[in-house]
Amino acid sequence: MSLSPAQRAELLSLARTSIEASLPTGERAPYDGPPLHAGLTRLGSSFVTLRVGDDLRGCCGSIEATRPLHLDVWNNAYASAFADPRFPALTPAEWSDTGIEISVLSEPERCEVRSEAELLEVLRPGIDGVILQTGARRSTFLPAVWEQLPSPRDFIRHLKLKAGWPADFWPPDMQVWLYTTESFG
Repeated sequence: MSLSPAQRAELLSLARTSIEASLPTGERAPYDGPPLHAGLTRLGSSFVTLRVGDDLRGCCGSIEATRPLHLDVWNNAYASAFADPRFPALTPAEWSDTGIEISVLSEPERCEVRSEAELLEVLRPGIDGVILQTGARRSTFLPAVWEQLPSPRDFIRHLKLKAGWPADFWPPDMQVWLYTTESFG
C-alpha cells in the first residue's frame, strides 16, 4: 500500500492524539469518529515507534491486519507510550521531546527455507522485515532494525535472541515470513 502525504499526516495526527488523550490518566482514550480518508478504514497492520532523542522509548504493533488501519495506529500508539513492557509509562514531561514513527506493514509472505543459511541467501538487508516462529513463540524485526544490525547473520541471530532462543537455534519446524514497511514520522 502506498499512503498519500495526507493519509500519512492523518495517521501521525491520530497517533499523537491517542497519546495526548491518554497522558492525564494513562488509560486508553476511546477513538471517536471515522478517519478523514476512507482508505484508512481498510484492514492494516502497523508499528508505532517512540523515541526521545536517539533513544527508543516504546515500540508496539501488529503483525497481522485484524482491524482498520486507523484503529491499529490509534491502539499501537497508546501501547507504545503506556504498555511497552520494556519501559515505564510515558510521562507528560517526556512527551514534548518524543518523536513518533509509524511503520505500515505489507502482508507477510511465507518464505520457504529449510535452514538459516537458506534464509541468509534470500534476505534483502534494509528492505525485509522478518518474522520467525516455531510452536507458539514468534518474533519480528522491522526493516528499520537493519540500521543497527546491517549484517544478515547478526540480524537473524539477534531476532532469535529476542524470541528467547539461542543464537544458533534452527528447529525443523521453523517458519519464516518476510514483509516490507512504509515508514514515516
